[in-house]
Amino acid sequence: MQTPIPVTVLTGFLGAGKTTLLKHMLKAEHGLKIAVIENEFSEAGIDSQLLGDQPVQVMTLANGCVCCSIHGDLTRALYLLLERLDAGEIAFDRLVIECTGLADPAPVAQTFFIDEELRERYILDGIITLVDAAHAELHLTQTIAQAQVGFADRLLLSKTDLVEPAAVEALRERLARINGRAAARVVEHGRIDLAELLDVRGFNLNPDLGANLKPTLRPLLKPATPDRISTLVLRTETALDIDRLSAFMNELLETHGKQLLRYKGVLNIAGETRKLVFQGVLKLYGFDWDAEWADDETRESVMVFIADELPEATIRAGFEALAAG
Repeated sequence: MQTPIPVTVLTGFLGAGKTTLLKHMLKAEHGLKIAVIENEFSEAGIDSQLLGDQPVQVMTLANGCVCCSIHGDLTRALYLLLERLDAGEIAFDRLVIECTGLADPAPVAQTFFIDEELRERYILDGIITLVDAAHAELHLTQTIAQAQVGFADRLLLSKTDLVEPAAVEALRERLARINGRAAARVVEHGRIDLAELLDVRGFNLNPDLGANLKPTLRPLLKPATPDRISTLVLRTETALDIDRLSAFMNELLETHGKQLLRYKGVLNIAGETRKLVFQGVLKLYGFDWDAEWADDETRESVMVFIADELPEATIRAGFEALAAG
C-alpha cells in the first residue's frame, strides 16, 4: 500500500505574504520534493512567467519541486498530479495548496474527508494561516478572515516589524481567543523553519490535545466587541457513557454542524482502558481508539470546539448533562 502524501493548506488574507512564503519553500535547498497547487485567483503568481496562462500546466523546478497551475476545481488538480506521479512524469512527496485570499478553507479540508480515493493517496497534514500583523485589525472585521484563523492548525504572523510589540501581543491574545489550539509563529519576509509548516499532524487522530492546549489557553480578558469565531474548551474527569456521547455529538452536529469549524476531543470512556480520540470539520468527523491510559495518568476528557457564533450555552449544557452520568 502506498504511503499517503502529506498535504498542507496555506491560507490567509490578501497581502499577508502567502506567495512570498511559497517562493521561499520552493527555492530552499531542503531536499524535499514539494508540489504546489496554486489557485489562479491568488493575488500574485508564484512564477507566472514560467507557468503562463494555460488551463493546466505542471513544471518541475531546478531543486525538484513541482509547480501546478490549474484553472478548474481542486479535485481535478489532485487527480492530475496523481496521474503524472503514477506515470513517472513528475516526482513529489509533499503537497502544498495555496488558497486565494478570500477563500473559505472548509471545502478544501472537506475534499480530503469525502473522496475515498483521494483519502487513500493524500493525508491532510495541516492548515496554515498567515496573519498580516499590520492590517489584522481591518482584516479580522470580516468573518472569512476569522474563519481562516479558526480553521488553522498553525498561525504565522507576518509584518510584525511594522507594528509595536504591544500590538503584536494584543493580536496574539485575540488570535488565541478565536483559536485556542493553534500555535502562533512569526514569519519574516517569507522565511521560517520548514519544520514549523510540515508534519503538523493537525488532522491526525492523536491523544496530545490536552498538552497542546495548556500553553495557549491562559485566562484572557474578553474584548468589548467579541469576534464571531471563538474557542470553547470543556474538561471533565467523569468517565463518559459512549452511547450518550454519540447522541450528544449527533444532536450537536445536526443542529449546529455548519457553525463548527474545527473540533477535537480526547475522551475517557466508561468501562474502556483506551482513549477515544475524535476530530471533525463542520459535519464531517472521525474517531478511533488510541493508546491505553497510563496508571499514573489523570483520566481527563478534553473537548475543543472552534465555531462561528459558538453556541456555548447549548454545548456546555449538553456536556454537563453528559458528565453528570
